[in-house]
Amino acid sequence: MSISFTDRELDVMAVLWKHGSGTVAEVRDALTDEFARTTVLTVLRTLEEKGYVTHVAEGKAHRYTPAVEPDAAGRSAMRRILDAMFGGSPERLLAQLVNDRRVDRKKLEQLREVLDAKLGNRERERP
Repeated sequence: MSISFTDRELDVMAVLWKHGSGTVAEVRDALTDEFARTTVLTVLRTLEEKGYVTHVAEGKAHRYTPAVEPDAAGRSAMRRILDAMFGGSPERLLAQLVNDRRVDRKKLEQLREVLDAKLGNRERERP
């Protein structure tokens, strides 16, 4: 299943993932940008139509809950980025990340640990 969000939908999903659930008012209050209540409601309804959130009645309001996990959404987004920006090459993506000047030595070491774990290397020889 390909999961795709507009920027606004992703902002709303980020709030729901962080808080676990929310009413329209709670989501609106947690967003960093000012949105009208009707805008937030429309986004939540669209997300529900797409199957990304569900809701239950809570008094006069509805409580919305994510129906997709952030990891699943992230994997789907990463596949789209990998295909669209890097020709499907994970090597090119990794090279871009590693060559980014904002990646400090500590982050590179953490990345090395992830790669070593993926390769099954329990101990890495140090130069």
